[in-house]
Amino acid sequence: MINEEIRQKEARVVDSDGSQLGIMSVSQALKLAADKNMDLVEIAPQAKPVVCKIMDYGKYKFEAAKREKENRKNQKTVEVKEVRLSPSIDTHDFETKAKNAMKFLKAGNKVKVTLRFRGREISHAQNSKVVLERFAELVKEYGTVDRQPKMEGRNMFMFLTPVNGK
Repeated sequence: MINEEIRQKEARVVDSDGSQLGIMSVSQALKLAADKNMDLVEIAPQAKPVVCKIMDYGKYKFEAAKREKENRKNQKTVEVKEVRLSPSIDTHDFETKAKNAMKFLKAGNKVKVTLRFRGREISHAQNSKVVLERFAELVKEYGTVDRQPKMEGRNMFMFLTPVNGK
């Protein structure tokens, strides 16, 4: 609430420099704010009496938006990259997929390793868990296993998170 939107009769008023002006009527506080070409802003509506501050509200909103934009800019988004394998993957293909996963982990992204079963391969799903464990062992210096291998439908998943400091 700012200026005339404040419906209370009395308020504890804080000056723009942070000094306490004491408890006074809202109309008197509005006059003080108008004399300084500033706004009266309600900062603690739950207090008895409410706490209002004399400030330049437009400048305050501008700086708050600027801080929010800066925080959004500095925020790092973590993506989940996926690497798909099959139970009968060849050695070179396996190493290439592991190299890609290492590149993703170095960049700070999580990696979802998917082992896809086609046809009758699903009947040997438990034996194929070794492929995911071998994959985790190969990339262990760049990432750690976040979620152990788990079957879901015709796929087996495992999540890797980047190691801190890399």
